[in-house]
Amino acid sequence: MLAVLCASLLLVAMDATILNVALPSLIDHMEPSPMEQLWIVDLYGLVLGGLLITCGAVSDRYGRKRLFLSGFVLFGLASVVAATAHAPAQLIGGRALLGVGGAMVMPSTLSLIRNIFTDDRERTLAIGIWASVAGAGAAIGPLVGGHLVEAFGWSAAFWLNVPVVIVTVAAGVWLLPEYRAPQHGSLDWLSAVVSVLGVVALAWGIKHVAKGNPAAIDLVILVAAFALLGLFAYRQTRSPDPLLDVRLFKNRAFTAAAVATLVAMLAIGAALFLISLWLQYIHGYSPSEAGVRTLPAAIATLLGSLATPWLMPRVGVRFLMGFALGALATGFAVLAAVPDTTYPLVALILVCLGIGDGIAITTAAAVLVAAVPAERAGQAGAVEETNYELGIGLGVALLGSIHGRLFTSHMNGLPLRGDDLADARGSVGGAAYVADKIGGETGAQVLGIAQHAYDAALTTTSWISTAMVGAVAVLTVVLVPRGFKATAAH
Repeated sequence: MLAVLCASLLLVAMDATILNVALPSLIDHMEPSPMEQLWIVDLYGLVLGGLLITCGAVSDRYGRKRLFLSGFVLFGLASVVAATAHAPAQLIGGRALLGVGGAMVMPSTLSLIRNIFTDDRERTLAIGIWASVAGAGAAIGPLVGGHLVEAFGWSAAFWLNVPVVIVTVAAGVWLLPEYRAPQHGSLDWLSAVVSVLGVVALAWGIKHVAKGNPAAIDLVILVAAFALLGLFAYRQTRSPDPLLDVRLFKNRAFTAAAVATLVAMLAIGAALFLISLWLQYIHGYSPSEAGVRTLPAAIATLLGSLATPWLMPRVGVRFLMGFALGALATGFAVLAAVPDTTYPLVALILVCLGIGDGIAITTAAAVLVAAVPAERAGQAGAVEETNYELGIGLGVALLGSIHGRLFTSHMNGLPLRGDDLADARGSVGGAAYVADKIGGETGAQVLGIAQHAYDAALTTTSWISTAMVGAVAVLTVVLVPRGFKATAAH
């Protein structure tokens, strides 16, 4: 049963990052605009994150197995839509449908673990395996994507999903138990709509404000996002049967776990995105070569997640969360501080990021699931996975947009005019395309300026990431009570 749940989770997690190394091939084939590129990469995580709270509540009321299997079938169909895309709009639509399917799958995996494994020790080990699959899936996405892109083209990153979906659904029908909480009332659909609109509006606002020079409508949407999320929280406090019991956040350890998951995935999502492009465009590695070179993050995530169940009772939740976020901050600080970054150093940085990510999401998942009774496990799963997927999406949207703006500001002295100048200043992919098209000394000059601009932007973005993750590490240590243990609520 655990194998079925983890197989589905691996696929959903991989799809959050598998396009990182496929993006250059996709850009050459479809020629999406810089904004379309960002939407193609991060819309999946944002849609998934926006729907997870609603899907967690649906799974509690109408059956976790039913929602899991329905979502995975939709995930397979959406993969076909994305794989057969011939224009950016269809691919973006396919990624959105993948997010809907993933949102139906993910809360059910963690909540079913809560129901299947009732012993604290067994449940903690199962969560460690779950978290290792979740973290490693995001980290090996570039590796798998790189080999598939070179062998079969970018669409293979989506065709991969179809046979796995067929096998997993067949096994899930046979093996997984059903669970629902019959005492729950009808679903508050107004709150569900408000929560989805609030999360999507928040992502939109952050994306456009981070890019610089936001339009008035972008600021209005960002303000509307906070208003919608505030309205959602208000309605939940007044509801006898809320979609999300916001009172759970009065528990300081619960809040710390939720924030740690969000920041850990924001950091690893942005880092894998930016480092994958750096390996290909700045150092000229092929997609598969770039994917192989992100493998240290996957291995470190796996080891960190599997070690966490053993470490938690020995060193405590408080220390582990602080250490994990500190490792992430250290990775970004090294990336920012060293002027001439070589791959061995990047591998060390990826190890720091992977260990921090693996320990953080495993510890956080154990705390969140243990904090609620079994009939509310869908809510705990929704909080964990909302922050997990929203973190990846916001990492690309926020830090990716900041990096893009800094890159453009450093693209000075280009011997170009017109559309070529706009393309080269828009993104490193655009600069590489223009340099290849022009060729000769001028092309080499354009590529050299772009490489310098990318490195400079990456340095500044890494310092920003260091400060952000470091601040949250301190906050987490303050919030978690000394001696806190992740034991089950009943």
